Amino acid sequence: MPAPDPIEAVSQRLDNFFSIRRSEAADWGPEAASLIESATGALRGGKRLRARFCLAGWRAVDEGPDARSTGSPGADVIAAAAALEVFHAAALVHDDIIDNSDTRRGGPSAHRALERFHRDSAWVGDAAAFGRSGAILLGDLLVAWSDDLFEEGMDAASPASSVARTEYARMRREVTVGQFLDIAEEAAFRSEPDERHADRALRVASLKSARYSVQQPLLIGAALAGADAEQLAALAAFGHPLGMAFQLRDDVLGVFGDEAVTGKPSGDDLREGKRTVLIAYARERLAPSARRVVDELVGDPDLDGVQIAALQRTIQETGALERVEALIADYSRQAERALNGARLGNAAVGDLRDLAREATTRAA
Repeated sequence: MPAPDPIEAVSQRLDNFFSIRRSEAADWGPEAASLIESATGALRGGKRLRARFCLAGWRAVDEGPDARSTGSPGADVIAAAAALEVFHAAALVHDDIIDNSDTRRGGPSAHRALERFHRDSAWVGDAAAFGRSGAILLGDLLVAWSDDLFEEGMDAASPASSVARTEYARMRREVTVGQFLDIAEEAAFRSEPDERHADRALRVASLKSARYSVQQPLLIGAALAGADAEQLAALAAFGHPLGMAFQLRDDVLGVFGDEAVTGKPSGDDLREGKRTVLIAYARERLAPSARRVVDELVGDPDLDGVQIAALQRTIQETGALERVEALIADYSRQAERALNGARLGNAAVGDLRDLAREATTRAA
C-alpha cells in the first residue's frame, strides 16, 4: 500500500491526536466537550502553509547531493508539521481576540462563536466577556496541544530532534514578542517619528509572521532531515525574505482583499488599526492635515464602506501600494537568490520556488 501524501499524513496525524483528546474529555461534561470541539474546529480550513514549508525543508535536505534519500518523511517530521498547524491555530485565536475580529475563514472567530454558545445556552453574565475569556483559554489549550504533539514525535536522544526543538522554541518566543510589538505599534505610533514607522512595521512583520510562517518551519523540517550548518543557513536566507514578502502580501490583502476570497471583510486591517508598512508609506507622502485625518480613521471599528474606499484611494494615490508591491518583489528576489548553488535537492528547490510564488501572489 503506497504511503499517503505527506499533507494527507499530517491531516491524519491531527485527526488521531484530536480523537484522543476527545476521548480524554468524554467524562468532563458538555462544556469541556464544547471547548474541545472549538479547538478542533480552529484547525478546519486553511492552506496548511506551515506544514508544507516544514515538509519542504525536510525534503530539500533529504534529497540533497550528500544525503541518502529516505523517500518519505518519518513520524517525527509529520508530527512537527502537524504541531506547527496547531500552534498557528492558537496564534489566530489569540490574534482575533486582540484585534476584536468578528470573522475567521468566512465564519465567526473563536471568541464570537463562544459568545454565541453562551447566549444559546441562556447562561447568566456577559456573553461577550465569556467569549473572550473562553477564547484566551482555547488559544492556551492549542499552544499546549502543539507542544504535546511536537514532543510526541521527537526522539530525546537524537541530535536532529534537539536542533528541531531549539528552532521550535525560538519560533514560539519570537512570535509572542512580535505579537506584543504589533499591539504596541498601534499605541505608540503618535510618539514615534514618522520616518521610523516603516522600519518598526517591518520589525513586527519579521517577528510576528516571517519567521514563524516560513523560516522556522523550513528549519525545523530541515533539522529533522539532518541538515548541516550550511544547509540551515541557505534555508534561513531563503525563508526570512520569503516570509517578509508573505506578510506584506497579507497586509495588502488586509486592506484591498475581496471578502468572498479572504473570508474577512474588505479593509478589516483599517478598522483594526493595523500600523502596517502600507500605512507608514502612505503617511510619509501626506501633508500634516491629511495625515491627521488618516490617523483618526485608521483604527475606527465603525468605518463604513465609503470611508474604507477613501482610505484605499489615499493609499494608492500616495504610491504606498506600489512601494509595497516593489518591496514584495525585492524580498522575493532575495529569497530566489538564496537558493542558487545551495546544497539541496534540485527537485525540492523547484518545489520551494513554487511555494514561494504561491505565498507571495495569493489572493487569500
